[in-house]
Amino acid sequence: MSRINFIRKMIFDGRGTPPPPAARPNPSQWRDEAITGSCLGHSTVFMNFLGVRILTDPVFSQRVGPGIPPFILGPKRYFTPALAPRDLPAPDVIVLSHAHFDHFDVWSLRKFPRDTSVVTARATSDLLRCHGFKNVHELDWGQTTTIETRNGPLRVTGLEVAHWGARMMRDDHRGYNGYLLERAGHAICFAGDTAYTEAFARLNDPRRPLDLMLMPIGAYNPWIRAHCSPEEAAAMARQAGALAFVPIHHETFKLSSEPMEEPAARIRAAYAHEPTRLLAVRTGETFHVPLHVAATAD
Repeated sequence: MSRINFIRKMIFDGRGTPPPPAARPNPSQWRDEAITGSCLGHSTVFMNFLGVRILTDPVFSQRVGPGIPPFILGPKRYFTPALAPRDLPAPDVIVLSHAHFDHFDVWSLRKFPRDTSVVTARATSDLLRCHGFKNVHELDWGQTTTIETRNGPLRVTGLEVAHWGARMMRDDHRGYNGYLLERAGHAICFAGDTAYTEAFARLNDPRRPLDLMLMPIGAYNPWIRAHCSPEEAAAMARQAGALAFVPIHHETFKLSSEPMEEPAARIRAAYAHEPTRLLAVRTGETFHVPLHVAATAD
């Protein structure tokens, strides 16, 4: 299939209302003494990090792309979100990796209080302030901010990734990040969107465990220069010294040519010899990362 035909098929998707995913998390049962969460679809992860509630790249819309709902020019979801915004406890912090429509959906962001702390990439705060968000922290690679929450501080550092940040064709001044989230001597890496890079190896620090890596595994064919393969994602997590791995950026939007189920199958194969490190492969599954204990998943 040519790229033009693929894009045409992606936009003019005749499927009906997407079905729900197989699993549905219950954040009210998550303990504040652990790292617990769920990928709600694509790169949208809601998690409790030692009592701090974090939401990454919130996208709850049925389609993503330019336009005004319901007239959005872009791909349709394959599954509805595992939870809707109204089902979530209010997040303490929202983290946005970059301005692409499948990661930075203003129609989803508008469903959250405008005083929510938001961490975003360089030169993207204008997209938030015009919708009334007041507590916005822009970070470039290597920059750090500390956000005070109801249950204590969260330290957030912008990380180098191999991607691009333009929302439209000409605004290529916009940044694009992964993030290191640190709290009480523990750490999570949210990789955002990335091709293969050795930059994540800098996170490998024997003095501080990297408890969890949230890493994209889909949309690599033919976009391998912008999106890592599942095997490359696993390799980057190992280089970073991650104790547990949760895959994101798959199963939700058809953005590339590989079969929808292929990324999940390949990441399972990549972790076949250390299966306890791989958690919550399917959308809506809950991952539990008890501190200093082998990780488990539902």
